[in-house]
Amino acid sequence: MSRAPDAAVPGEEPLRRDIGLVGASFLAFNGLVGAGIFVLPGTLADRFGAFSPWAFPLFGLLALAIAWPFARIAGHHSRSGGPVVYAAAFGPLAAFQAGWIYYVARVTALAANTNVLVSYLASLAPALGQGWGRAGVILATVGLITAVNIAGVRRAIRLLDLLTLLKALPLLVLALAALAWFGPPAAPVALPPLGDLEAAALLTLYAFVGFENGVVTAGETKEPRRTIPRALIATVIATAALYFLVQLAYVAAMPPGGGGDAPLVGFGRTVAGSWGGWALTAAAIFSVLGNVSGGMTGSARTSYAMARDGLLPAWFGAVDPARATPANSILFMGMLIALLALSGSFVWLAVASVLARMFVYGIGIAALFRAEPGRPGVAAAALLGLLVCGWVAAQAGAAAWMTLGALALAGFALYGIAQRSGG
Repeated sequence: MSRAPDAAVPGEEPLRRDIGLVGASFLAFNGLVGAGIFVLPGTLADRFGAFSPWAFPLFGLLALAIAWPFARIAGHHSRSGGPVVYAAAFGPLAAFQAGWIYYVARVTALAANTNVLVSYLASLAPALGQGWGRAGVILATVGLITAVNIAGVRRAIRLLDLLTLLKALPLLVLALAALAWFGPPAAPVALPPLGDLEAAALLTLYAFVGFENGVVTAGETKEPRRTIPRALIATVIATAALYFLVQLAYVAAMPPGGGGDAPLVGFGRTVAGSWGGWALTAAAIFSVLGNVSGGMTGSARTSYAMARDGLLPAWFGAVDPARATPANSILFMGMLIALLALSGSFVWLAVASVLARMFVYGIGIAALFRAEPGRPGVAAAALLGLLVCGWVAAQAGAAAWMTLGALALAGFALYGIAQRSGG
């Protein structure tokens, strides 16, 4: 039974706390696992062979080096907004920039994944990949997800539960079947050269970008100070285990270079014939849908939180009194995703997506120094997390840095306009 909004509790928001540990975990999981898992196994296997499965438990520790202090700062807050709330420790301008950069990165990523969804559906029905068919898929997908999210966070989480099951089960079943049929691959006899190890670490770490999706809905999460940190850490570990299992099965079943453009679909056909190919094509579709659905559930709360804190016009902070959802922010984000996906003009922004995430992680982790001063162990973990973020950021190309710089400059301008107009 849904309970009434928590507006009557001092310091609380007019939102319903309907997200439990499983829901928070699935928000983080769907932020992590989108379309990439259906391409990454082939790339890793071709480049690193028998070593590739072991990259996930080995370099997944780098992801935990970021996730642990980020989860710890999340444990200090119970309001929605994630990076907006954490960056407020450094002032309203920092909070605005964190929210603005994160929002743009998420909207462009979700628009890109909507186009990936179109590509998968077009492989089944070519008419859906062009013209009115393509437009219809984009509008129907984004429209449905937007409507479900406006209808209530509990309904959004139930949809996410279903999509998570539909994408994870085929992966698990076919991976286990491949290992049972082909046997586990031989263990690597030696580590790759140092340069290849660095490349493997970077590719592996990229696979874990997105776990922050579970923190933005803190205002709708039950006992968020305990639930969200547990959900983040458990999800990163569980995702590493899933990636390891799928990669191990892929290496066992597939010859080098045998995956083609859709390596996991080829893997499915190798393991279970045409049924396996169809199953993993469907899993890819549900995976992208889950990523877009979960992304909207989480990221739309960014603009809501910015309006709540006076960083955006109050219109974005309006809450539907009957459904207790930030309906205006959800509707605006849905319209923006649909527009960008239809136009395709956002692609230049996508190059800065990972770099933008490192900025968001970094400012959240830096806030931990203020939240828990005088704790050497926590400070050391935060410093390690910042170093990993810095290392990943250093790998970004000039285009990514120029794009992030342009977004930051635009953020300064927008913040100045907002301040002059009274917020």
